[in-house]
Amino acid sequence: MTAFVVVVCGVLGLIVGSFLNVVIWRVPRDESVVAPRSRCPQCGNELRNVDNIPVLSWIFLRGRCHFCGTRISARYPLVELLTGALFAALALRFAGESESWAPLPAYLVLAAGLVALSGIDLDHHRLPNKVLYPTLFAMAALFVVAAAVDGEWDRLRDAAVGGAIGFAVLFVIAFISPKGMGFGDVRLAGVLGVAEGWLGLGHVAVGLFLGFLSAAVIGVALIATKVKGRKDKIPFGPFLALGALLAVFVGDAILDWYAV
Repeated sequence: MTAFVVVVCGVLGLIVGSFLNVVIWRVPRDESVVAPRSRCPQCGNELRNVDNIPVLSWIFLRGRCHFCGTRISARYPLVELLTGALFAALALRFAGESESWAPLPAYLVLAAGLVALSGIDLDHHRLPNKVLYPTLFAMAALFVVAAAVDGEWDRLRDAAVGGAIGFAVLFVIAFISPKGMGFGDVRLAGVLGVAEGWLGLGHVAVGLFLGFLSAAVIGVALIATKVKGRKDKIPFGPFLALGALLAVFVGDAILDWYAV
């Protein structure tokens, strides 16, 4: 049963990843993510159904548009593969446990939102509310369902507290150093705190710590290799997302190790 759920979630993730590519491209441009159908940005031709098969279409087309031959960025299949891998890993994380896997849908929504937000932040240094708020509301609603299914209302309380803690911590940092952090990061920390808090308030601390640590390590590496300069802005959203995902997957192990 676990293997079946993992495979189904992995395939679902590939399909969702294809949609996230549309979100990453269109939302910062204030375009609808529903219509019109996807088109080649170079020649304007509408993509065929066969051109929209996750990962496989890019491989069969050899990374080029069917109509004009313009190169298609490898980021498209990478986003699809990343989303599929995250969905499968989350299924294994929750469906593989002896306890209920009712919260799994909420974490799948979180993963999808984080992929989209990270892609947009990397491109535009923005974390748009059009993605943040739907992610939060859908995830919160699914956590309410999970709490009702399992009767674990204390987890829902901790999720709310975790969201408040995440928001407050980054709000204080942004207030002290407004040029170093955007308010989108503050909102994102609140969203992540909800997901981390469901697992336990200690996971909120782990997620924030790993987010700041990864930002520091990778930031220093980028400057050392001269990929970025000291004055260049580096988006913080993807690091917050990374820290949160690490907290979900290995937070229990880290907290157990720290408690020894």
